[in-house]
This record gives sequence, C-alpha cells and structure tokens, in this order.
Amino acid sequence: MIEHYLEEIRKQKDIRENLSRMRAALKQSEKEERARLSEEAQLFFSLLSDGDPKVRKNTALLLGDLSLQQAAAPLFCAYTDETVRFVKSAYLKAMQSLDMSEYRKELEKAFAALQKEVPGEDEKKHTAEELNELRRLVGDSGDGFSHTFTDFSDTGKILLTVNKEQREVVLDEIRELPATVKRKAKLHPLGVLVQTNCVMPFARLRTYRELLFPLPVSSPLADEPKEAAREVWEAGISELLNNLHTPDGPYYFRLDLKSRLVGSDAARFTKKFCLELQMLSGGSLFNAPDHYEVQIRLAERKEGGFVPFLKLSTLPVKRFAYRRHAVSASIHPALAAMLVRLSGPYLKENARVLDPFCGVATMLIERDIYKPAGELYGTDIFGDAVLYGRENAAAAGELVHLMHRDYFDFRHSERFDEIITNMPVRIQKSKEETDRFYEKFFRKSKEVLTCGGILILYSNECGFIKKQMRLQGGYKLLQEFVIREKEQFHLFILETGKQR
Repeated sequence: MIEHYLEEIRKQKDIRENLSRMRAALKQSEKEERARLSEEAQLFFSLLSDGDPKVRKNTALLLGDLSLQQAAAPLFCAYTDETVRFVKSAYLKAMQSLDMSEYRKELEKAFAALQKEVPGEDEKKHTAEELNELRRLVGDSGDGFSHTFTDFSDTGKILLTVNKEQREVVLDEIRELPATVKRKAKLHPLGVLVQTNCVMPFARLRTYRELLFPLPVSSPLADEPKEAAREVWEAGISELLNNLHTPDGPYYFRLDLKSRLVGSDAARFTKKFCLELQMLSGGSLFNAPDHYEVQIRLAERKEGGFVPFLKLSTLPVKRFAYRRHAVSASIHPALAAMLVRLSGPYLKENARVLDPFCGVATMLIERDIYKPAGELYGTDIFGDAVLYGRENAAAAGELVHLMHRDYFDFRHSERFDEIITNMPVRIQKSKEETDRFYEKFFRKSKEVLTCGGILILYSNECGFIKKQMRLQGGYKLLQEFVIREKEQFHLFILETGKQR
C-alpha cells in the first residue's frame, strides 16, 4: 500500500490524503518499507514548500515518523519560512526525533520571542502548541526538573487534607511538633489549614492524605474555564511558585479537575483552562500533563465555582518511600498510619503482631513505625501481594515474616498479642457468604490471640462484626471510630477475654 500512496503522490493526486494514509500505513510497515521511503527524501523535502498548508504539515509529520536526520535542515528552514501558524508546530514536532543541536541557538531565540507575543484569540491554541514543541526542543529534557523547593520566604498557608472525621487526629499530630516550629492551625472543610513559615515539618507527618497550597482568592473561581484561568493567574500563582522555589519559572503544570464534569465536558474545560493560563503567563507556565512539577487542583463547590490549590512534585518528602509496590486492594499508607494512631492507646511495645490479610504489608509497617513491635507476621492468599510486601518491608528496613497462606490454615507455635488488619471488602459475595466468613474469622482469631489480646479491624461490614461479637462471646469492644461515614467504614478495637 505504501508504494501505491507514493505513486499517487508522484502523480500529484490527493497529496494531502495520501500523505495521511502513508503515515497510518507506516505504523504497521516492515523495516524494508521504511527504508524505501527514506530513499524518497528529496520528494518529501520538495513538498515542504507546497502551496497547501495541510500538505506541508502532513509532510513534516511524515519526516518525523521516518526520523531522517538529513531532514533537519529542510525542516528548520521550512519552520522559519512558515507563515501559517497551525503548521509551525508540525515542523517542531518532527524535529523531536532528530539531532537539532546545530540549530539550538536559533530555536532558543524563537522560543524567547514567541513567549513575548500576545496572540489573538484565534491564534492562542496554535501558539501554545508551538511554544510547547519549542520548549521540548530547547528546554527540559524530561530527565528531571530545574526547580528546587526552598520553603516560604516569610509565612504562608498549607492545607493537610483528611476526612472530616479525622481532622482532630491531624491536629493532635501537629501539636506534637517541636515548639520551635511556628504554626497556627485550624479545621478546614477539606482537612486542617496551617499558617507557618516552614513547610517541611508538616510534610513529614503521616496521617494526612495530601499537602496542598491554597491560592489566595477572595471568592470561588468562575465556572467558565477562561475566566477561571484568568482568576488563577491574578491570584498570584507565579509569585507563590517563585516564593517557594529557586530559580524562578518557567514551571510545567497539569490541571486536576475535581468536578461534576466528566468525559468530553471535562476535557473541554481542561483544554481551554490550560491554554488560557499558559498564554496569560507569557511562557512562565507550560501545560505538560505527562511531565509536570505543579498540579493545579480545582475543587468544585456544591454551590458552584471552584476553590484552587497547588500540589507540588518538587516537595522533597518521601513519607511512604518504602511503598514500592501496591495492588488494587491496598490500603493507602496515610490511612493505615491514621488507623494505627487511633489504635495507639491499645498498642504495646514488643507485641507479637499478625495481619491475616496483609496485602503488601502496609498496616504492619505503619504499626511498627508508630510503636516498635516484637515480631511481625502476615498472611495473604494473593501471592504477588506477599512478594510485593516483602520488598516494601525491606525498603522500610522492617523485619516482617510474610507468608503466602490462607489465614484459616495458618498455624503457629505461639499466640499473638495483636491482630491488625484491613478486612477484605465484599465483592461478588452474598450476605450469607460474608456472614460465614466473619463467623469463621472470629472463631479462628480466638485460637490465634492470647487472652487479653487486641483485635484491630478496619471494615465496612459493621453489622457482621457486631453480630459475631454478640453470638460468639469472648470479645469486648474497647472503642469504635467512624472513619468514612458515607461508605460506612469503621475502625473496631476489640479485646479477647474468657469465653462464655
């Protein structure tokens, strides 16, 4: 087919369409066919000056697909001569696969000049595309970021996100920071809002979910994307980023839209917002959704409008760096740390601890970090999770004995002081099956725990847990916490005693 398209192009027949078809066929072609096209380089070079802008664009993209180094000069010359804006980014995109070091200084000048341009409304999209392609050619290589997080130069605000039910726990953890750490903390609908001059001590806390930087706006952002972008820019996003980093911009960003918009509606909002913000910034902010330092979070309010936050990839904190692996059922480490902290008054140092459904060992690792245990054991029927858990434990410097075994078949010569676990979530199981599972679990746990042992369960099956406590006896409810009220997830802390 490629030879057919090539012949049609020689005959000047449907050149634009045949170039597109050739590009599509090239993806499935053999090495010999690609080599054959490379022999026709001069034909394609001549098409870079065709009178049809779309022919020039398709030709440039085809040369990029072929990665022909001899196309470097023709593509650069075509780019500098091009007068149609939507075509220019195609030349630059084609150059990405070539060595353009000979033209780097000229491309840097073009980048600097384009950053200063103020395009018309109908040119914004194509100008942004050209800027992004130039940035890839002369800017960051993708191996790392150029900015270093330096903290606030004076004071600023951070938001530590957490479920509303656990905000007081995060506040308690904040109170334990050294007195030398300046802070003024208060509850916020999304967590705990802190005013401080030093971010890092708060970033290392374990019980919050995310650390965000609120953008100072006096009222919620508009629902319209271009207006919202203008309000984010006028709120001083660039000044805040420069306050927190060295050197100053440009910064690569992506938009994280938390709203009722879905699918194509969300995509349209995101595209318009990012394009407008990039153009307003004059090149100090670049939309780079696959390689970014800054995540702009727009959280939609029930009443309408958005509240803006920043999440920084530059923040040098690895609270949970040990978590090399996870599976779909894995508990978030911040939630695990939260559950352990809530259980703190009932945990003992040097206790023998077992997680019957250990997954990748997150609960056991967080348990030992909070209060050192004696021995840590875990079982799970998912073999890959056990392997991942061993790697996570090694990365955390924890000695954890993990076994690929069904809890109900587990035997050990000594009993355990604690069971701590994230109970399996019911998926495609009937109520009868779940009832039998919990009955079996509580019966087995009596065999495993010492008298006076502690059972710490995180579950959304409150009814089944309370039923088994009532029917089986031998368990005393020490405390119950509501963790996620909407999804009915609770933390139960039980103590074993004499059976009835």
